[in-house]
Amino acid sequence: MAPIPISSVKVGHIDDVQELRKTKPTIIPDRFVRDMAERPTLAPAMPCSSDIPTINFSKLSKGSKDELESEISQLAAACEHWGFFQVINHGIDLSLLESIEKVAKDFFMLPLEEKKKYAMAPGTVQGYGQAFVLSEDQKLDWCNMFALGVEPNFIRNPMLWPTEPEKFSGTVEVYSKEVRKLCQNLLKYIAMGLGLKGDVFEKMFGETVQAIRMNYYPPCSRPDLVLGLSPHSDGSALTVLQQGKDTSVGLQILKDDRWVPVKPIPNALIINIGDTTEVLTNGKYKSVEHRAVTHKEKDRLSIVTFYAPSYEIELGPMEELVDENNPCKYRRYNHGEYSKHYVTNKLQGKKTLEFAKI
Repeated sequence: MAPIPISSVKVGHIDDVQELRKTKPTIIPDRFVRDMAERPTLAPAMPCSSDIPTINFSKLSKGSKDELESEISQLAAACEHWGFFQVINHGIDLSLLESIEKVAKDFFMLPLEEKKKYAMAPGTVQGYGQAFVLSEDQKLDWCNMFALGVEPNFIRNPMLWPTEPEKFSGTVEVYSKEVRKLCQNLLKYIAMGLGLKGDVFEKMFGETVQAIRMNYYPPCSRPDLVLGLSPHSDGSALTVLQQGKDTSVGLQILKDDRWVPVKPIPNALIINIGDTTEVLTNGKYKSVEHRAVTHKEKDRLSIVTFYAPSYEIELGPMEELVDENNPCKYRRYNHGEYSKHYVTNKLQGKKTLEFAKI
């Protein structure tokens, strides 16, 4: 999340996928072509899952006592068995969702030279480009990213906040504030579902860290050869994903050793458990590997918020969730050190979580 410059990183030539799509629509450079084992299965036989749990946030925030208890129970089951769920009636104004989508799309549609003013430096994860590229021969994702640190103030790089589109920065500020409130509330109900006090995460997390990343996946002439985003779990406590309206279904999660496409419910937000929550719950709630695939004709836009504890705090399994039947699976560590480890490694399944395992 925070920019961790690594001056020695050599990433080689990275094609901008939007420019490739414009100038050489049928060419897939070798660095984007995945090894056979990594290539996505795009068979029509893969139905979009409607099994992914849906949480009605209004029942948590405004429901009767029975509705609250029932929805907390469903939330707990979603966290334990899926690690992914969709939230409806989340309380964020739909016009704000439309506004953030518009400024994100408008940014990606700017001329390349304009976007390059905000280029992501090698070895960092803020700015425009491709994050997590750490060598010259690493396979690349069919995706353009634009990422910004939002909170606390010291992780921001003001030089990377664009002046165009005109309303970009203001919209990101308002949107991020609303998503932050949603994350705080969800963590309260997640704590209650674990039998803990509702404010346990808020007290533990200190000055929370929040970042936003916009992902744009242009159409690809050979979606069977590439990945939009490599398989990975998130280092956050919670991740909130907003999928652009009328764009292709691209998110897939690894469930029972198979990739399941996630079809977003209109106006819902998709939430997933990050590595930090897996550690804190001693593995009761697990972060889930996910990836993005591309489409031959349709583009895709997603807006992702990462919400995590302060870099200063020590993390480890909560003592209430460790006993004889559930021995401690993770060591205690500094969250800043883990974040640094996460952003200085390529996306590779849940490999970065090995940092925390005993």
